[in-house]
Amino acid sequence: MPETKRKGAKSLKDIPADILQQLNHGEIETANLVEWLAVDQRLLLENLLDRYSRKKYLEPVLEKVGNLKKQTVNTINEAIGTGLFKEATANNDEEFLSIISTHTSDLVRCWATYTIGNDASLSIGQMLQKIQPFAADKHFGVREISWLSVRPAIAKNLHESLQVLSKWTANGDQNIRRFASEATRPRGVWCEHIEALKQDPSPGLVILEPLKADDAKYVQDSVGNWLNDVSKTRPEFVRELCRRWEQESPAKQTQYIIKKALRTIDK
Repeated sequence: MPETKRKGAKSLKDIPADILQQLNHGEIETANLVEWLAVDQRLLLENLLDRYSRKKYLEPVLEKVGNLKKQTVNTINEAIGTGLFKEATANNDEEFLSIISTHTSDLVRCWATYTIGNDASLSIGQMLQKIQPFAADKHFGVREISWLSVRPAIAKNLHESLQVLSKWTANGDQNIRRFASEATRPRGVWCEHIEALKQDPSPGLVILEPLKADDAKYVQDSVGNWLNDVSKTRPEFVRELCRRWEQESPAKQTQYIIKKALRTIDK
């Protein structure tokens, strides 16, 4: 899948009508956050289901969206993905699940991540294996939603998840390495906290240690944020770890992570 080369509009009003139409028909990817927020997911869903002759899925999924107490891009995204999984499963429609998993539209691929996160038949190991291609997606939106979609399962199966994800830290793809850190952040963003790691972050060291001098800033930011999360409940743990890392790893990458990790403590 080629990476998007369009820069995208800087505001909603500046998005050309033809671009917005293509986005709402799932013909192109969003180029930036402005476009991502501009897509009418209900319309995109209707166009998708019409194109693939699955119109019978529309009403129950839209009903699920309509019942949301709080309607945001993320809650609508999750409701549609969860609804599509329910409908496709009820109809033994593996073909449709495959279609949305590799769809041109990044938002449709986001929906597909929830068909994995909601599959109770999968073990946590199987779930993480199936989500990995989405963790490696070239689109920022899909990468973010991928960890959000499986985070509840990660929190519920924390020990096994950390063991699986610790192996991802050696992956050659920085997006996959970053997922290992971002998906297990104790406080996270737009999601419930992982209380066990807030109180005892030491199990997370199997992920943090291999990444303490990672070359990718994308990964460094996540590791620094992981530790900054912990600094709000276990500041002594973060101080001690950063002191040790300073001695063990003089690399500039480690120094960057340490600075980011200590930013709340050093205020």
